[in-house]
Amino acid sequence: MAEFVELEVGDRVVKVTNPDKVFYSARGETKLDHVRYYLSVGEGIVRALYERPTQLKRHPDGAEGKAIYQKRVPESRPDWIEVARVTFPSGRHADELCVTELAQVAWAANLGTIDFHPWPSRRAHVDNPDELRIDDDPQPGTDFSDAKEVAACVREVLEEIGYVGWPKTSGNRGIHVACRIEASWTFPEVRRCALAFAREVERRLPKLVTTAWWKEERGERVFIDYNQNARDRTIASAYSVRARPDATVSAPVTWDELPDVETEDFTIATMPARFDELGDVQAGIDDKVNDLRVLLEWVERDEQEEGVAEAPYPPNFPKMPGEPKRVQPSRAKKK
Repeated sequence: MAEFVELEVGDRVVKVTNPDKVFYSARGETKLDHVRYYLSVGEGIVRALYERPTQLKRHPDGAEGKAIYQKRVPESRPDWIEVARVTFPSGRHADELCVTELAQVAWAANLGTIDFHPWPSRRAHVDNPDELRIDDDPQPGTDFSDAKEVAACVREVLEEIGYVGWPKTSGNRGIHVACRIEASWTFPEVRRCALAFAREVERRLPKLVTTAWWKEERGERVFIDYNQNARDRTIASAYSVRARPDATVSAPVTWDELPDVETEDFTIATMPARFDELGDVQAGIDDKVNDLRVLLEWVERDEQEEGVAEAPYPPNFPKMPGEPKRVQPSRAKKK
């Protein structure tokens, strides 16, 4: 077995160590296959990560090995690896990977990074997201077909308010939709707008959709996870591989394709040919900036007309303004 191989990536040379190590057991793809996959979708993965602080989900022993969630980029790194400093809800900070060229992706992939988790903001305005994220997350008793039905409603609502959204498979069970916005708003404001949007979808599909934060209240419905818009919460980027034996990929698709696709259609074995034929189907994602003020009006409507205000934050957050009691409903009843 070779100890390493060197790949030319643009003007850089990236060393891939242990290239023959099997990373994905279903078809036997190796670590070198893993790195080369990212090179095959280079334009797409760089666009998805460009200038965004990015957390690394590393699996040094392959997809079925232990996961290491790495927020801080290693101090021992080439001088061409760029970083962005971020602050967490705890008040602590970290320098995270900030991709500006493909060689940086290849370098991280050699560290065993299987999926990349970028912030919805960029280095120039870390505290102000330029992306609102809609995360359709099927709960037990529901599946990808249910997520697609919910996504159809998401598309309908977006079109009604003049928004352009960009769907992708999560690479697991769900569907993500990204909407570009102006980097003029805070994380709490964007999160609250995502919640208002999710509640509108819930009103239209009450038997299929839930915005209940507590799992005991969700039932067999698709949860639209508005908290993915909270500070320091991330999702796998477009073109990220997922830590599964079959090496599925979080795949950008068109709205018209979405009803007919399955998660397993997109893997590191199939995505390169698709990308070679179609290129990045989200190449225009930065062309339309959606007006968040439309959803801010929905926030006001929820609070004044519907009598529905904030919803719980994740447990690692300090108590947030207007947030209800952060306690499970079943426990609250016992008190």
